[in-house]
Amino acid sequence: MLERLPSWLNWARDTEHARRVGILGRTPVFAGLPRRLLARLAVQLFEKAYAPGEAVFSEGDPGKGLFIVLDGEIEVVRDAGQGPQRIVTFSPGTAFGELALIDDRPRSAHVIAMEDSHLLVLRREDFRKRVDSSPAVAWSLLTELSRRLRRADEKIGGLVLLDVPGRIARLLLDLAEEAGSDTIDKPLTHQTIAQMIGASRETVSRAMKDFQDANWVTVERRRITLADRTALEQRAQARL
Repeated sequence: MLERLPSWLNWARDTEHARRVGILGRTPVFAGLPRRLLARLAVQLFEKAYAPGEAVFSEGDPGKGLFIVLDGEIEVVRDAGQGPQRIVTFSPGTAFGELALIDDRPRSAHVIAMEDSHLLVLRREDFRKRVDSSPAVAWSLLTELSRRLRRADEKIGGLVLLDVPGRIARLLLDLAEEAGSDTIDKPLTHQTIAQMIGASRETVSRAMKDFQDANWVTVERRRITLADRTALEQRAQARL
């Protein structure tokens, strides 16, 4: 006869499962799913720890699944032929690698832990098994990817008509919107901004100095706060 689990162990297991359900529910890819489906999907997750400097995966690695940051800081790095360049930083609650749930294309960048970090992992094979029994899970993913694609199209269309200061203003407004705050809680160097908008670091540095001199933004430890949204929104309008 199987030994009954101690009550504290059952409590710990149930508490951890509830925590993972909550995390999934706050992840845009799965936020539209009912709790019963989130609960089933949460069973498929497993946790993995990474030390500072350890690679979560490297560019060219096979894509095997989705990651969600529990704690720590994760950085996306690309080698554009002039040495590794940071593209974006992921903070707790961020999901990345969603496309690997659909296809088996190789990873397009290096992803590295910048400090002790814990991630939840959802493997593609486990996701597909859940989709077979609950197609709504797939629709949730497709809906989020479609939303991002439309948003990317809008950004690209707008950036074509903007000069560099306009692109920077648009980027800062978009990042603040994603953060839900006037402070962009991601360390942004001028080089990172330059890569994100397709400009030179020198041009970005001049524009950011102009923004600070005009009191449109404040910068402290590479974290940017929008001090004058109205001015930035006007600057982000296409000048034909």
